[in-house]
Amino acid sequence: MKVDLNLIDAETVREYHENGVCVVRNLISPEWIARMGDAVDRILASPGPSSLEYTPAGKSGRYYGDFFLWRRDPDFNAFMRSEALVQLAAEFMQPEEIRFFYDQLLVKEPQTQEHTPLHQDLPYWPLRGEQIISIWAGFDPVTEDAGAVQYIKGSHLWGKFYAPATFGSNSDFAEIYKKAGLEEMPDPDRLIREGEMLHWDLAPGDVVVHHPLVLHYSPGNLTATGRRRGLALRYIGEDVTWDDREGTFVKNPHLSKSLPDINLADGEHVHGQLFPVVWKR
Repeated sequence: MKVDLNLIDAETVREYHENGVCVVRNLISPEWIARMGDAVDRILASPGPSSLEYTPAGKSGRYYGDFFLWRRDPDFNAFMRSEALVQLAAEFMQPEEIRFFYDQLLVKEPQTQEHTPLHQDLPYWPLRGEQIISIWAGFDPVTEDAGAVQYIKGSHLWGKFYAPATFGSNSDFAEIYKKAGLEEMPDPDRLIREGEMLHWDLAPGDVVVHHPLVLHYSPGNLTATGRRRGLALRYIGEDVTWDDREGTFVKNPHLSKSLPDINLADGEHVHGQLFPVVWKR
């Protein structure tokens, strides 16, 4: 089944595979943007058990993170299953079926200083496989000053699997990630300075699609009034198996206490209600 939205072409797919990232314009309808903007604000007003406040008390702005929103909010549940998103994931991965891995909300309110550190996604996750993709959807206009995500072009092809970096000093993840025993990333500032960086100004409705191994980061939101409400949605195909190594985010009790037991053995194909099928060929 091919996506039939007149929003993606062979050049866009080529950019994704060569650069590790691409942008797709006008994918999300205005109705969904309004609905999800309201849904995000509900979450911000009533944080869940897995939420994290990355901005220290007393500092300006607010950098908020949350996970698995689809499990507790019907709008997040419906959004991750929406036709535009799942068919877009299918076009890039060409799978027989798609499961939803998880959603991650990352909000940077105006005058937020905290940046998101340079990182790859896959080292955080207990997954192996090729059919893994992230779609970043924003519900506000995004510029570099507002914290647009920036990517090192082609870094997914470096053959590197760097140790995860914690997003905030006040989270419980730093000690978990140390257990991974992975190669430490060399000087992130140097990589950013010497790499060819890709980023886009985005309008609500645009999405960025990126590879799980492309290096990326985002600065703080330095605007006076512009919000940056973004949702990352992760989709996987049938070749993906469970990687039960130490140091992944599901090992953190802060997150796992709000999830059911994950009864997947190392090397087992990912399945179960926590990772629902959202598309089949």
